[in-house]
Amino acid sequence: MTDLERLRRRLPDYRLIELPLDLPEAAVLMPFVDKPEPELILTVRSRSMPTHAGEVAFPGGKRDPSDRNLMMTALRESQEEVGLAREAVEVLGNLSPIPSRFGMKVTPFVGVVHADVELTPEPGEIDSIFNVPLRFFLEQEPDLTAPVEVYGRRLRMPNYYFEDKRIWGLTAFMILDLINHVYDTDIRFDVSDDGNG
Repeated sequence: MTDLERLRRRLPDYRLIELPLDLPEAAVLMPFVDKPEPELILTVRSRSMPTHAGEVAFPGGKRDPSDRNLMMTALRESQEEVGLAREAVEVLGNLSPIPSRFGMKVTPFVGVVHADVELTPEPGEIDSIFNVPLRFFLEQEPDLTAPVEVYGRRLRMPNYYFEDKRIWGLTAFMILDLINHVYDTDIRFDVSDDGNG
């Protein structure tokens, strides 16, 4: 079974954990490139952005009142930020929402795009677009910080270092959540129930 076949087969069994917080909503797209060795598309946010400036992130943003649902938010924002046409994305499902340090409830959607998809960064929001092989995340364990309190949960913040990029925060949490479920990597970052962390 290929890595993408495994993703398609196992994602429907993902167990959603609700986030009972009354926060503004946002959504991101986790786009995998459909290749024999799949790659994950990531962006570097523009340094002029009011939040997450210069950070690595998935395309996405705040829910607009006109968005029918959060999946539409993820697809609309991806089209605006990197020129990814909605019809070019096969959405496989979503993961549990995660609270951001800026007070947003962010829901990630997992999608697959064709290998020859052409992307263009929106210069006001995105500095650059880059791809990371899925294998990198399956073979490279992240650095985990000491536990910190996040909305009542004790979490170890993951950090990945790919070439000259630091992948951390919400983006790294989403990647870990996905690969823990689909690829059984079993990297424990939520230590809420661990008495000694």
